[in-house]
Amino acid sequence: MTVRIVIADDEDLIRTGLRIILDAEPDLRVVGEAADGAAVVPVVRRERPDVVLMDVRMPAVDGIQATRRLVALESPPKVLVVTTFENDDYVYDALRAGAAGFLLKRARPEDLAGAVRTVAAGESLLFPAAIRTLAATRPRAAVPGIGRLTGREGDVLRLMTRGMSNGEIAAELVVSAETVKTHVGNVLTKLGARDRTQAVIAAYESGFVSPG
Repeated sequence: MTVRIVIADDEDLIRTGLRIILDAEPDLRVVGEAADGAAVVPVVRRERPDVVLMDVRMPAVDGIQATRRLVALESPPKVLVVTTFENDDYVYDALRAGAAGFLLKRARPEDLAGAVRTVAAGESLLFPAAIRTLAATRPRAAVPGIGRLTGREGDVLRLMTRGMSNGEIAAELVVSAETVKTHVGNVLTKLGARDRTQAVIAAYESGFVSPG
């Protein structure tokens, strides 16, 4: 299956470079571009991509607002933030808004292609250390669903904050991958989280896991 991609970045050179890298992959295809966050939604409605590569700093409508608009669509694409600086509050806010993960603009071409495939497959692209650093600067926030987690669900959430996959969590807890998948689903439901990234942010913001 070919992964359809839209690139949103205000720099022509960046968009061109990303398009060249991605179109060189047999299973990836760039189907549209937007030079500002305001133009992303119309392009997405027209092209129906699987993934949107989103710059966070754009002049009129930034990537945070654009991400909120995209995740509110009936069939939203996955949003992958592409940024210059990993320790950027804009990145954290974009993740809170619903982005599935982020990647640095200096990443290698193969890492970029792999990241697109990862989020297209429904996985989150987590960088635990970076997210922990960003979360440490934020005030605590109430997350009611945290108190409804079972002990085992709590264990799974803690391991999720370390960026572990279902298979890795299963090995750590000595349970089946299917059992972990069930626990992850329960965690997302109880926290009202769209994906693993949202659950990890909730874990930090609620104080369930300390970012320090």
